Amino acid sequence: MKFAKPLQPATLIKRYKRFLADVSLADGREITIHCANTGAMTGCAEPGSTVWYSTSDNPKRKYPNSWELTYTQQGNWICVNTAQANRLVEEAINNQIIPEL
Repeated sequence: MKFAKPLQPATLIKRYKRFLADVSLADGREITIHCANTGAMTGCAEPGSTVWYSTSDNPKRKYPNSWELTYTQQGNWICVNTAQANRLVEEAINNQIIPEL
């Protein structure tokens, strides 16, 4: 899937209050990012997993970074941003990625 801006990797420390997650960057800094997925995210939010986040240019956002993807410790990619689901399916259909369609 193509995102509007390049995604940045981080390591998940913890997810809390349904909408927030603390992550560790490669340089050792810790930041809080927004999580659009309000579900339990069982298996998608394990501490130590690699997460990929986007950064918004909107100066009014309290948390400018949004959690987009998780690469689990089991080797699976998970799109955790529920706002991306329809775009992902549209791109897969348009690029004939799903042979059954």
